[in-house]
Amino acid sequence: MSDKNRVYVFDTTLRDGEQVPGCQLTTVEKITIAKELEALGVDVIEAGFPISSPGDFQSVVEISKAVSEPVICALTRANTMDIDAAAEALRFAKRKRIHTGIGSSDMHIKYKFNSTREEILKRAADAVKYARKFVDDVEFYAEDAGRADNAYLAQMIEAVIAAGATVVNIPDTNGYCLPDQYGAKIKYLMDHVSNIDKAIISVHCHNDLGMATANSIAGVINGARQVECTINGIGERAGNTSLEEVAMILKTHHALGYHTGIQSKKLYHLSNMVETMMRMPVQPNKAIIGRNAFAHSSGIHQDGVLKHRENYEILNPEDVGIESNAIILTARSGRHALKHHLERLGYKLDKVNLDEVYQRFLVMADSKKEISDADLLELMGNGNDQNYTDDKAIKVTLLQVVCGDPLRPMATVKLKINGEEKEASSAGNGPVDAAINAIHEIIKDQIDIDEFNIQSMRGGSKDVSKVNMRVKHNGQSYYGYGTSTDIVNASMHAYVDALNKIY
Repeated sequence: MSDKNRVYVFDTTLRDGEQVPGCQLTTVEKITIAKELEALGVDVIEAGFPISSPGDFQSVVEISKAVSEPVICALTRANTMDIDAAAEALRFAKRKRIHTGIGSSDMHIKYKFNSTREEILKRAADAVKYARKFVDDVEFYAEDAGRADNAYLAQMIEAVIAAGATVVNIPDTNGYCLPDQYGAKIKYLMDHVSNIDKAIISVHCHNDLGMATANSIAGVINGARQVECTINGIGERAGNTSLEEVAMILKTHHALGYHTGIQSKKLYHLSNMVETMMRMPVQPNKAIIGRNAFAHSSGIHQDGVLKHRENYEILNPEDVGIESNAIILTARSGRHALKHHLERLGYKLDKVNLDEVYQRFLVMADSKKEISDADLLELMGNGNDQNYTDDKAIKVTLLQVVCGDPLRPMATVKLKINGEEKEASSAGNGPVDAAINAIHEIIKDQIDIDEFNIQSMRGGSKDVSKVNMRVKHNGQSYYGYGTSTDIVNASMHAYVDALNKIY
């Protein structure tokens, strides 16, 4: 593949993404994410806005020390104080970039800067010239370019490239453009900026109308070679272009001929890390990395996927770091899906028996939103209580927890394993963690929790909670389910349910 087809990935999770209320990170957390972004293969990490706060300044300093492969970028406004702060914060970076800019739309020029087009042009070029005194790599952003007059925008881009800009960012700051409009804007710049070959065009799109990714791809098709994006699409207001969406679109649509350096199998892991650290849950139907992105509940879809995955999946879940798709049993599921799950649980049915079991399954499924393994065991006559552990090798006989503020959470657990009762106590960072640690003291085996979801069945503090848990043992994944009005109890039963499937 030629260099002209390389699309550079500029990640701004730690700058634009962190501007979301409630998503602020500590410096240590930022370094952790930055190292994962480096492993993912991003080309540029926008580490922060140094002038904005001492904490942001220090984060840029520490990320510059911790990361060596990607370019480390710091944001500024078009003034000397901002640029001085960015240059100082980047002093340890192996590869550094100052990202400076100013508004380009008449809306911003009049109502934000109370200025004129001519004055803004001068400020833009002066900022780039000043930044070039400190670094060789300067990116210029023409804020609100999505609503800017194309002729004036071309004039501005030509001036900043002449002043020394190596990258020119054409942001659709308010997510206003339609994909064909934004693509046409990039093409206009390619055709009307005489020195455009001296810089890389970058796209930075927001998702206010749900078109950030579509606009970014339109920009690439029309000549842009850098995409600015965030993990999980987080960012101001409705968010930014989603990194995982851009990476997988370019990887899936081979005919476009573009490529990135993204190691896509690391996407799901990093998505989960950002979701946890930034306390920003990913919507279940989020493209690529949402919980339902590779889940199938329709009988027609399940049958097609089980026969040949590509019938209903254009992506292989393993390509983004998800072990496998999920066949979810509901009232819409067909015989093929039911047979698949029963065989997984050890039941072999011929067609006659399957038809009879399927009719009973439909009755059960009509009364429940989703059918779990425990429900299937009940369907087949092996379920006894709400957590279905009485007939299993491992069952809980005692759970006792102590927690509070400032008490350290402690738990005592008794398990009956093949008729023999064993007991252990342990501490943890919370009552659930303490209970699971106590179980580990008993079973003495390496079990890793990959997914842990707590869901209220109807709502309210007195409601029954349902816990879904996925654990990994010796490279295999197992699911556990538990329900109780006590979250700790439901969590422990879900964990033990998974253990019973392992052993």
